[in-house]
Amino acid sequence: MTEKNAKKEMEKLVKEIEYHNHLYNTLDKPEITDREYDKLFQRLLDLESEFPQFKSTNSPTEKVGGAVLDAFEKVNHKEPMLSLQNTYSAEEIIDFEKKIKKQLKTDEDLDFFCTPKYDGVAIELVYEKGQLVRAITRGDGSIGEDVTFNVKTIRSLPLKLKTKNPPKRLDIRGEILIYKDDFQAINEAQQEAGSSVFANPRNAAAGTLRQLDSKVAASRRLRIFCYAPGFHEGIDFESQQSFEKVLQDFALPTMKETKDLKKLKAKSLWSLSKRCQGSAEVIEYYEAIEKVRKELPFEIDGIVVKVNGFAEQEDLGFIARSPRWAFAAKFTPDQEQTRINDIQVQVGRTGALTPVAILEPVSVGGVTITHATLHNQNEIDRKDVRIGDTVNVHRAGDVIPEVIEVIKKKRPKNSKAFKIPDKCPSCGQKVVTIEDEAVKRCVNSLCPAVMKESLKHFVSRNAMNIDKLGSRLVERLYEEELITRFSDLYALTKESILELDRQGEKSSQNIIDSIDKSKKTELHRFIYALGIRFVGEQTARALADHYRSIDAFLAAKEEELLELRDVGPKVTQSIVSTLKQKSFHKEVQQLLKNGIDIKKIKARTKAASGPLSGLSFVVTGTLPLSRNEVHDQIRSAGGEVATSVSKKVNVLIAGEKAGSKMAKAEKLGLEIWDWAQFEKKVR
Repeated sequence: MTEKNAKKEMEKLVKEIEYHNHLYNTLDKPEITDREYDKLFQRLLDLESEFPQFKSTNSPTEKVGGAVLDAFEKVNHKEPMLSLQNTYSAEEIIDFEKKIKKQLKTDEDLDFFCTPKYDGVAIELVYEKGQLVRAITRGDGSIGEDVTFNVKTIRSLPLKLKTKNPPKRLDIRGEILIYKDDFQAINEAQQEAGSSVFANPRNAAAGTLRQLDSKVAASRRLRIFCYAPGFHEGIDFESQQSFEKVLQDFALPTMKETKDLKKLKAKSLWSLSKRCQGSAEVIEYYEAIEKVRKELPFEIDGIVVKVNGFAEQEDLGFIARSPRWAFAAKFTPDQEQTRINDIQVQVGRTGALTPVAILEPVSVGGVTITHATLHNQNEIDRKDVRIGDTVNVHRAGDVIPEVIEVIKKKRPKNSKAFKIPDKCPSCGQKVVTIEDEAVKRCVNSLCPAVMKESLKHFVSRNAMNIDKLGSRLVERLYEEELITRFSDLYALTKESILELDRQGEKSSQNIIDSIDKSKKTELHRFIYALGIRFVGEQTARALADHYRSIDAFLAAKEEELLELRDVGPKVTQSIVSTLKQKSFHKEVQQLLKNGIDIKKIKARTKAASGPLSGLSFVVTGTLPLSRNEVHDQIRSAGGEVATSVSKKVNVLIAGEKAGSKMAKAEKLGLEIWDWAQFEKKVR
């Protein structure tokens, strides 16, 4: 390879890997499999080794994880949370041991400690004097997100270590995950509520950890398993195995003889962690775990192998983003070959056109697959997927069917490259490709496909909360032309519903009662229900708190919106574009005529005047009341609440362990109040 070609390919790989890092780590919406990602990553590593002069200082090979979200307080890890090197075969496991032996200058079989590689979300728990004070996501490896309130909802996690002599500080690494049965129940509830479903248990766990409402986190039954120490003071460990014993003594959840494994056929694996001597025993363990993988109540995608002794780990050290003393041996995903009979383009609530492969039915991992997502035109072009192709498919994360690769030797001679149409397959209007987005969109707000998905969103729990109208019933009502827009819901009669197949007297009345009950609603719920692109629940609350009436919101101006916290330029553009549509205003007015009665949540209503009038606040640290209760007190006293420290903020209310927000507030010269000062002001 020439230097010119190497440099060009390396630049391309860096961009592609960063794109997939962002999707996986920050948005929790991966588009490629772990195996495909690892191939890209290994190719970049090989090129950087061969052509080090072209290696970027910002290369993804030097980094871990993704960006830290602004919605959560940023916290530094005392010791970095690194990622592991991956292997995919017995040969690679043997090779890995050879490398470590060479570094340790020994010919003896190495002492390894092996555990399953949980397919969840990495977390660090910080215990000070035995008390849980903080839970931090991996983030970018150096800085993570403070998700303590959500992690505290995990039932099996002790808030205080079970010991009379706790260490001064003990940071513990673990994995948060959602069991398969719980995941299925969550997605069924999401679908019933008209909300988007999660791609796999890992995405569900990540999305739950980032919930701003800890009640949602509590309802989703997060689990945690602890497996490694981070920074620690006042306690020492000799090995991984002895550390696991400490975890059990402290009543922290591990995979040692947990009751969740008692149903396993292989009773010898009731304890999933195992000490192995040499690569031969590691391979035996790898094969044994792979055999019972499908019996486990949670998802795993391989095993983790660590040198057992901490002294040896210290001698081996680290390379860039990974420890030399550990690696992940991943399982090859279940794959099968099948044929693509057709490619259909589906239209979602936001108008996004998503191509879906219609497959010749095939059983993968015991599940019959008939459809597979193709994501967008870029992915179709990258894999060169065509109608009639024979392809390898697997279930990404053992859940979502996905096309891995095309078997081009079996491609029909007359096949043609597939292009997503320039016209919406539902309404026929021309679609647009928005700058910086990989998808085409239908921008017709009355498009039947967009309307159907929008109706599901409108009736969902966090919107109008019409709990007796599930997704399937909404589709039936739409297909029977009983509802074609939001306002039609409030014109439905019991008699019209009874005309549908399998609708009885009682269930029809329950639906009407549910619709009538939803008429009394809050402004933020109503704004959210209208489905304006980029306006989520938090933004809807900010808009409601500012405008205080639907008429004022409908008259919102661009310059005014840009001044609001939680409403950036992209959101503003979307709101302004929607508010310019006459059909949107007409539909809102029809909803009001049909009986929608908008009231405000008193606790969220900002007082017209008060002791905090004209001031904006950020709250951080541990306080006597919950964060939401403090926010409500601020609003009722006339103040405004912001989520992040900036020049627009006047005051930081700081409790114990205020963290990075305190430092930023001091740098900007903001006023800083403790709890006593705040109480004095609002009395």
